[in-house]
Amino acid sequence: MSGIIGKKIGMTSVYDEEGRNVSCTLIEAGPCVVTQIKEAEKDGYKAIQLSYGERKEKRTSKALKGHFDKVSTTPKKKVVEFRNFRVEFEAGVELGQTINVGDVFKEGEFVDAIGSSKGKGFQGVVKRYGFKGVGDATHGQHNRLRAPGSIGASSYPSRVFKGMRMAGQQGGERVKVLNLQIVKIVPEKNLILISGSVPGSKNSYVVLEK
Repeated sequence: MSGIIGKKIGMTSVYDEEGRNVSCTLIEAGPCVVTQIKEAEKDGYKAIQLSYGERKEKRTSKALKGHFDKVSTTPKKKVVEFRNFRVEFEAGVELGQTINVGDVFKEGEFVDAIGSSKGKGFQGVVKRYGFKGVGDATHGQHNRLRAPGSIGASSYPSRVFKGMRMAGQQGGERVKVLNLQIVKIVPEKNLILISGSVPGSKNSYVVLEK
């Protein structure tokens, strides 16, 4: 599966050929450097490792710095593997090669976007799952408007079932959104516009696959 690593810039909108206003996510995709090539004979599977984003050298371990020195590139922040990537290029991929957004994607194609959703902290059932609360603040009820209510029966089964929707940590999870269409590509600026929303906040890393 081919892809590229990028950074979410924000949201914008463009007009399509029919004059409709399409909301888009603006992503700076690449340039990425090929820092490792895995072969089936040696590693058990075919894949290439792409690296993106500059990392300060003083914050890079010696082992990681040596890994990037092998391909004569500066330390990178984000490293992702893509399996079966080499079939997309007739001439193959070489170590140290730079992959740009125009090498992988074309306008009109559909991609999958992977990112970390925005973290919202510890939330109650009303915000987390859309519960309506116990009921009106009448008949002697106090502070029950956003309460979860009953969570289980008494005599049977005398326990709470696993997976019960309750208050807890929300967001900050790996999310994959499928089949987002590429509206426009600006190769000279390594920008790609994708219709719809992409998980994550501004300046967060996003992996695009096809």
